[in-house]
Amino acid sequence: KGGCFKMGDTFGDGESYEKPVHDVCVDDIYIGKYEVTQKQWQDVMGNNPSYFKDCDNCPVEQVSWNDIQEFINKLNQKTGKKYRLLTEAEWEYAARSGGKNDKYAGGDAPDSVAWYNSNSGGKTHPVGTKAPNGLGLYDMSGNVWERVQDWYDSDYYKNSPKDNPEGADSG
Repeated sequence: KGGCFKMGDTFGDGESYEKPVHDVCVDDIYIGKYEVTQKQWQDVMGNNPSYFKDCDNCPVEQVSWNDIQEFINKLNQKTGKKYRLLTEAEWEYAARSGGKNDKYAGGDAPDSVAWYNSNSGGKTHPVGTKAPNGLGLYDMSGNVWERVQDWYDSDYYKNSPKDNPEGADSG
């Protein structure tokens, strides 16, 4: 379910490109409960580019934005559906459990919701093995970096529209 939230660094300890905090509203969206796994990628693309292999249920990694666009196109052809990457605003809204002010996606205690430098042993882990956030989404913090549809523009936060921002036109 869509809604409105404060987008950006609400805790004051983030990066300059996460400021200023601003009001954003997003429409209803559907999102996968887990990161795309190596097996799912293999089934669609016929290869596994991941560095950490031999873990079908681990998230795929070592993929570019262009690789993901190709994956989505093939997935859409296979299924007849219209999958896409989320915008940054949609992703942040979903990661924040529908706009809550949790420091990490699912709470304020990273060990319960995320694999990261201090607890991962320097490798990826099977999806869904940490607690989900308030929307039942797993691994929104940690494990691997997430990609979104938007271009990066360091000034976009200052000029972002309130309703369904789609990101900069270039970047």
